[in-house]
Amino acid sequence: MKNVKDLKLWAKAIKREAVALYIACRDPRTPVMAKIIAGFVVAYIFSPIDLIPDFIPVIGYLDDLLLVPLGIWAAKKMIPEEVMIDARMKANDFFQNKPRIIWGAVIIGFIWLALLALLIMLVMKMVHRPA
Repeated sequence: MKNVKDLKLWAKAIKREAVALYIACRDPRTPVMAKIIAGFVVAYIFSPIDLIPDFIPVIGYLDDLLLVPLGIWAAKKMIPEEVMIDARMKANDFFQNKPRIIWGAVIIGFIWLALLALLIMLVMKMVHRPA
């Protein structure tokens, strides 16, 4: 169980560093080359498309386990430490004060209910259609 807990902590740290990199990219103190590399890393992390698809056994997750940490490491090496410290603080604030979008969930729930009601009405019309 300890390994699973460690893995969850590591994944959480990667996510925080990715958000911190995103914030650092927007900081004017970050060099242009660092912004480019960090931008590619952040885009890759949050993109639903992988270099190697995850459904390929073992190799599918290799890019996530190797390329992501390597990209984060390379980008952080190019970003000034004070910028990363500020970015990490802002990332922590983001995770602590994550906006909760209750209304969005409510609206989507109503849309699903409306679609379900429409489907039921269509099925009822087809069942009760005179021959």
